[in-house]
Amino acid sequence: MHFVIMGCGRVGASLATALDAAGHTVAVIDQDPDAFRALGDAFRGETVTGVGFDRDTLERARTGEAYAFAAVSSGDNSNILAARVARETFGVTNVAARIYDPRRAQIFERLGIPTVATVRWTADQMMRRLIPQGAVTEFREPSGRLVLAEVHLHPDWVARPVADIESAVPARVAYVTRTGEGVLVTPTTLVQDGDLVHLVCAKDDLDEITRTLDQPLTQEDVE
Repeated sequence: MHFVIMGCGRVGASLATALDAAGHTVAVIDQDPDAFRALGDAFRGETVTGVGFDRDTLERARTGEAYAFAAVSSGDNSNILAARVARETFGVTNVAARIYDPRRAQIFERLGIPTVATVRWTADQMMRRLIPQGAVTEFREPSGRLVLAEVHLHPDWVARPVADIESAVPARVAYVTRTGEGVLVTPTTLVQDGDLVHLVCAKDDLDEITRTLDQPLTQEDVE
């Protein structure tokens, strides 16, 4: 898969080298060519000098081919503008923007751009937004048998009711995160694009649940 990273500071370099080491193709954008030194000699990806929200710069980084785009420069406005251009102009589905001012994060998420505030930023959090596959365990009850986990849904689940998820897997949907806010659900609540789904299930079932929900729906499922 191809990834585009805007910003080659500590965060951008860390993401780029991790993705490169995992065997993906990576293009890193920065206005300062000296910033690319942070990538190290082992980095095999592309470096593109330019403004991260400029269309020509994004084209040179092959943004139209990207599976995901991360905007992790030092400026909130630049990050959110670049992420919006990547999504709206180049059609990149998985985008994420690093935000220094957490008060802005909710506003930006309402524009459909997942954000990670610097005060709680970790490479793992950003990576989960770039490659939203698998499950992230958020809570385990004292016996260790039950867990609360954030799971990734295949896009086929969008516009389907929560009841369909609970019929497909041995789990209960506890809530969804929608535009940055937790929302309690009922069986008739429809999944929306961008929802983060949090469900309760047996720990031993989590891997199978993850595989099931990450697959396209069959014709039988749709009917």
